[in-house]
Amino acid sequence: MKLYVIRRPSAWASLAELEMAGAKSARIGNEEMPDRVRWIRSYVVNEADGRIGTFCIYEAEDGDAIREHARRVGMPGEEFYPVATTVIVRPDPAAAA
Repeated sequence: MKLYVIRRPSAWASLAELEMAGAKSARIGNEEMPDRVRWIRSYVVNEADGRIGTFCIYEAEDGDAIREHARRVGMPGEEFYPVATTVIVRPDPAAAA
């Protein structure tokens, strides 16, 4: 599988809506498509229009697998980019206790 960044702009109205989509996404990826897509992490952003968007890191067989997963979940999945390389300056900060 290859590593991808998936942009999902203004896809959700609230964090609660995003959480429901995230649970469905994980279930579909883990149970229905485990050999084609693997969700690694997501960065959640507040969009200028007041909605919630994400930048998601996925491993996927190819772009068709990303599109199919997004279609099954019912979320955007057309804006994605293969990762050429990763530059790590520092590890992700740990969440405060």
